[in-house]
Amino acid sequence: MKLIKARVQNYRSIRDTGEFEIEELKTIMVGPNEAGKTVILQALQKLNRPEGVDGFDDIRDYPRSLYNDITTGKVKSENIEVVRGYFSLDDEDKKVIPKEFHECIYVLHRNLDNKGYYFLQNAPAKKKFIDVKNDLNRISSHIDKQFLDDVANAEKPKPSDSLKVITDTLTDDTFFDKESSDKIKKWLEANYSLIDEDNTKEEERYAKILKEIEYNNEFKKIEELINSRKPVFVLFNNFFKVKPLIHLEHLADRIERQLLDDDKYYDYGNLCLLKLLGFSPRELSEIGKTPSPNKDDFDALKKYRDTLDKRSYQLDAASIRLTKEIKAIWNPNPNRKKKKKINISADGQYLKVVVEDDIGVKIELDQRSEGFQWLVSFYVVFFAEAMDKHKNAILLLDEPGMSLHGLKQRDFRKTLSKLSEQNQTIYTTHSPFLVGPDELDLVRVVELKDREEGTKVHTTISSSDPAGLLPLQEALGYDLAQSLFTQQKNLILEGLTDYWYIDATASLLRESNIEKLDEKIALVFANSAGKVVYYATILHAHNLKIIALLDSDSAGDQAAQQENLVHTLGNKNILRTKDFCVNVPKAEIEDLLRETLIIVANEEYSVNVKSISDAQPTRPIIDIFSKEIPNFSKYKLAKAFIKWTRNNEANNLTAIEIENWKKLIQTINKNLK
Repeated sequence: MKLIKARVQNYRSIRDTGEFEIEELKTIMVGPNEAGKTVILQALQKLNRPEGVDGFDDIRDYPRSLYNDITTGKVKSENIEVVRGYFSLDDEDKKVIPKEFHECIYVLHRNLDNKGYYFLQNAPAKKKFIDVKNDLNRISSHIDKQFLDDVANAEKPKPSDSLKVITDTLTDDTFFDKESSDKIKKWLEANYSLIDEDNTKEEERYAKILKEIEYNNEFKKIEELINSRKPVFVLFNNFFKVKPLIHLEHLADRIERQLLDDDKYYDYGNLCLLKLLGFSPRELSEIGKTPSPNKDDFDALKKYRDTLDKRSYQLDAASIRLTKEIKAIWNPNPNRKKKKKINISADGQYLKVVVEDDIGVKIELDQRSEGFQWLVSFYVVFFAEAMDKHKNAILLLDEPGMSLHGLKQRDFRKTLSKLSEQNQTIYTTHSPFLVGPDELDLVRVVELKDREEGTKVHTTISSSDPAGLLPLQEALGYDLAQSLFTQQKNLILEGLTDYWYIDATASLLRESNIEKLDEKIALVFANSAGKVVYYATILHAHNLKIIALLDSDSAGDQAAQQENLVHTLGNKNILRTKDFCVNVPKAEIEDLLRETLIIVANEEYSVNVKSISDAQPTRPIIDIFSKEIPNFSKYKLAKAFIKWTRNNEANNLTAIEIENWKKLIQTINKNLK
């Protein structure tokens, strides 16, 4: 099951985020301090929190400015929705439910009183009384006729009389519940002997009614089954650290004396480690104190050895599990010789966590890099909170890798991508190094304009607060800076969506060995056609090779005719989309993917413009989409195309599209040779 959309309301700084989309693997939330990023993660965790994690508290969690509404009884916590999630079903879910439910969206919401409610969108319709009313009346008439054929029944109440007592309480729009379906089923079974056994039509009607009145009960069972498969949300922040040396008795004393509340983060990582091991601090502490029994007391010796063996085996199992998971993420290159093993051992009152290298040298965990410590601590908390549900967990990471150097964060981004391949991941960040220039479609901008309006989440890259976009601007700025000083070849594009189409399509063609865009070419987008000249001027001043790709719409025409741009690049290096899509005079970059985008748009918006496009082949496809699709967004379409490329190959493009893109890439490579 995958989270595809979420919404948070009535929680701390949040009045209503509005619905925001969640990506299949990794979603990145950016925004300034105090915007509400952490609060969103906290609310999401409580949608289906791990065992031992606190739920909502109406005193602490309901927006302070509205709290009097609760104290005065104006609103009740049981009626206040806080968080809602929409989930698509994966292949494993579909294996256990009927085919007609495969396209359902599972919707779960939780209110301030911590009660959760769920239902299925796009599910088959539940059965109402109207669906069986006519068949019931017909079979009732048939049964009455058979009943009255026996003269002995002439003065007795007809079977339909008892049915009427049941159905008089039902309206046409009444959904069958277990009580009503059981009553009708009982009536049918009681009168089944009165159905003429040679009357196939009535026998079939009988079976049909039984199936229809029991359908809602089966529906409920399917709902409950899907609900049982919902993922657990595991929230991890940088304060959850596993200490390399834990004094067990001291930790047990702090727990028993309820001193953990003084600093809820201080011991959390250690408590999770012990939970993962299957021991309480006191249990391990007492084992460390237990003296060896008398050598002649065989029963006591066996019990003592069994206790020590159990401890040893559980420590070893946890060590192996952590090592395996961390190696897959931290050290994915098989050619690297730095093989690290996590070693958890108990020595008297101390629980030790060390890292063992390939020659057996053991180093305390706190002597390793911050990134490695973070990963060990993360997995400890993750496995402890998710327990055996770790394959069905969604990761919520609050400012991961915050303590790492900027360039180390760029490497750490790969680690986060690896994590997201195993578990859907949502993380917050301020760092431009944790937002790749090719990951802007994964970004959600969180902003808090004012307390009255509360925290908002923007699915598109927009914000009224420049600080909210700072990580994106810096990420792109860093990428541009890299091109200024290290990339000699530069292709300037009009905007972000152009960047996505070029990058994604070039990757498809490269992976299929159809055509390769020179990997030394930096893709630089100017945010509008009118700004292309400014980027061209800056890059030209550094004596770099530059070409520009402009749409053939009016904005592109105006930009292409700018004297400064023509002077800087020359006409040869100002490429136009119409030259690579000759059938559309005012072609935009989307027209180079015309047929594929019609399919993508149909999947995204459920609107098929194929017939209109075929009838008007020279009309720009964006113009058709804009007129025919309500609330159409170029940004949303480009994002949908990126998702499409992740599940398709270049051969899924049309032959014309492949030829157009081959020609474009060849021209770019040639002009930047």
